[in-house]
Amino acid sequence: MKNWFKSYQNNFGGNPKEKEQEDVLILEDEDQESKVVLYNDDVNSFDWVIECLVEICEHDYLQAEQCALLVHLKGKAIVKSGSQEKMKSICQALCDRDLSAIIE
Repeated sequence: MKNWFKSYQNNFGGNPKEKEQEDVLILEDEDQESKVVLYNDDVNSFDWVIECLVEICEHDYLQAEQCALLVHLKGKAIVKSGSQEKMKSICQALCDRDLSAIIE
């Protein structure tokens, strides 16, 4: 059994328990997903919101239209999710176009 363990350490880099713990920590980091929430307002038109979602969030037209409708009907909607860094830039770009957005 000792030889098998040494072979495992040589082939897979260390103690299996340490490897398992490392994998778990990596998975936890990947689960930290941020969401961009877009809020309804009485200023921006549907066409403008759709155009912004297509250009900034890279939605296709239908998806952008559906998001805009959800925002209008419910007052807010998650329009994009992903890494914190990427969502910060998307949220900022939406805000730069006078849309009301936050990161959750």
